[in-house]
Amino acid sequence: MTKESKVLTTDLLYLPPLAYFVAINGASEIHVYTNAKLNRQSYANKAEVLLANKRETLTVPVHGLRKRLAIKNVKIDYHQKWLNVHLRGIKSAYGKSPFFEYFYDDLEQIYLRKPEFLIDLNLELLTLCLKFLRWNVSLVVKEEEERSSQENDLRGLIHPKSLIDKGEFYKPSPYVQIFGADFVPNLSIVDLLFCEGPAANEVLNLSRK
Repeated sequence: MTKESKVLTTDLLYLPPLAYFVAINGASEIHVYTNAKLNRQSYANKAEVLLANKRETLTVPVHGLRKRLAIKNVKIDYHQKWLNVHLRGIKSAYGKSPFFEYFYDDLEQIYLRKPEFLIDLNLELLTLCLKFLRWNVSLVVKEEEERSSQENDLRGLIHPKSLIDKGEFYKPSPYVQIFGADFVPNLSIVDLLFCEGPAANEVLNLSRK
């Protein structure tokens, strides 16, 4: 991202991967659109963490996934037991990490509030992650038709499949993870925050392509 690219349009992702934060690093504003259609194969309701030497995908179940609803209308399905699965999974993965106690309680409180809509959960989690990174960036929620031509549109580029092929932003910069001898790249930002704490920014800077 160039210094001139201060206003970015992005997808609203669930505990986004490192590539997302590398892409938005240095932005003054991040714009997300409430009318954007939910892509069922995207990171919109999925995050990847490291459990016992393997990637584990944490998925937030939602209503109407096959209907391609606007994200503002996508409700979280709390009838499924995903909430405890995610919290237990995060504790299992990062309970012994150096910065677990500094980050987990605030993260847990967002889940325990049980936001009704996926957009609210994702916004709260993203806001918390930006706070811990100490980034001075504004999150602006807008309708699709309000889009400005001055925005740099990154939507669709941070995707589980397309990113592997394009490699637009991210080059893995290894850091010490909890499990395994082999570094696992581009996990959720929580992996980096729990493992590196304040040093997360240095890792993200080194991860720019």
